[in-house]
Amino acid sequence: MRVPISFYLLGLTLALICRTYAEEQQGYTLPTPSTEVAVLKLDWHDVARDRDVPAKIYFPKEGAGPFPVVIFSHGLGGSRENYEYLGRHWAGCGYVSVHLQHIGSDDSVWKDLPPAERGKSLQKAAANLSNALERPIDSQFALNQIEKLNADESSPLKGRLDLKAMAIAGHSFGGYTTLALAGQTFMLPFFQSKRYDEPRLKAAIQMSAPAPTIRRDLDGTFASIKIPVMHMTGTKDFLELLPQTTAADRRIPFDHMSQAETCLVIFNDGDHFIFSGRERMAASPEKIAQDASFQKLICASTTAFWDAYLKGNVAAKKWLLEGGCERLLGKEASFEHKTPTK
Repeated sequence: MRVPISFYLLGLTLALICRTYAEEQQGYTLPTPSTEVAVLKLDWHDVARDRDVPAKIYFPKEGAGPFPVVIFSHGLGGSRENYEYLGRHWAGCGYVSVHLQHIGSDDSVWKDLPPAERGKSLQKAAANLSNALERPIDSQFALNQIEKLNADESSPLKGRLDLKAMAIAGHSFGGYTTLALAGQTFMLPFFQSKRYDEPRLKAAIQMSAPAPTIRRDLDGTFASIKIPVMHMTGTKDFLELLPQTTAADRRIPFDHMSQAETCLVIFNDGDHFIFSGRERMAASPEKIAQDASFQKLICASTTAFWDAYLKGNVAAKKWLLEGGCERLLGKEASFEHKTPTK
């Protein structure tokens, strides 16, 4: 007998309420949106590179702040319109979520093409080295713009941004962007190494980042990351785009980080697209319900991570690393964490 989606989601909601009550007894309340969210669209232009960087910003409508800031980088073929469920949840919990659009690896790559040609165009964009190089710079440029908005008398965000509590997050190609800004060392053609040093960032969350294609020194590749990182993936997280990354490969960044606190969430039966927030074409009601349940857990666990590392909430950190997050995830996902090696 098929179980109605409404019962499936009701069961998950009740479970989250019970777990929230249990955590309250330990000094930390699982975060839920409690403020109205406003949205601001901006079409930034980087004069130095003659490059547009569109952005969509979700922020608390009321409150003086200052609010921590998260830069969000979309996956290949996405746009600033995607991952709205995350932007609204984080903003409702007291954060400013800045969703960028990376020209050259955004939806312009495929949306005007016949369906039969879209996959090849996405492959070409993924293989284009300039896209990989420009994305981290787009994010650094966005940090510059955030600093300007905080000082702009005409901006609704004037004086409401916590410039000492900024972070980055992203999915897929955006996961690569996230790790790049977090400090990962990359090998380029002709054995050149590349690192984006960004001291303004205090934490990062990457979802489904591709594994490095050159793996001869993975410990060194990830030892350069010095800020806390949450890694998220699924047991079916495989994608046949360049570079091909198996579900097992997705844990490589976590396994080889050694110089900062880090944690790993792996969703059971989760594939590459559970993080995107987009309804799947021709998906079964069960699949849609499963995605919705995963996204509730993604919202809750990531906000707890931001509370711990951007708001400096000691109780949130204790909850995250000492069993709270693991209990929240239950049978839906596994949780691991590591502390820095001395």
